Amino acid sequence: MEEDLNKVNPEKKEEILSNFSTFKLYLGKKVARGKKLGLSEEQLAKTAEMVANYLAKNEEPRNREENLLLALWKSGNKEQQHALAHMLINMVSE
Repeated sequence: MEEDLNKVNPEKKEEILSNFSTFKLYLGKKVARGKKLGLSEEQLAKTAEMVANYLAKNEEPRNREENLLLALWKSGNKEQQHALAHMLINMVSE
């Protein structure tokens, strides 16, 4: 997973992460694609957790929303992070 995330074009990554609305649209498309492929809510949340862990370790927040998400992520235990991943999936699935 981390290898795949490192392969994202740096300009594309910056475009996605620099604006929270763009990030939500990108994540929403990936969630919709996962649902079409038959992934369960739990599988989607576990994938979201992997992405969030990668972002928390490798990317600096680029806006207020990302700063908040990072603070929430770092302050939570594994169970709370898992719940946050579910909430992010729900947020972009609306």
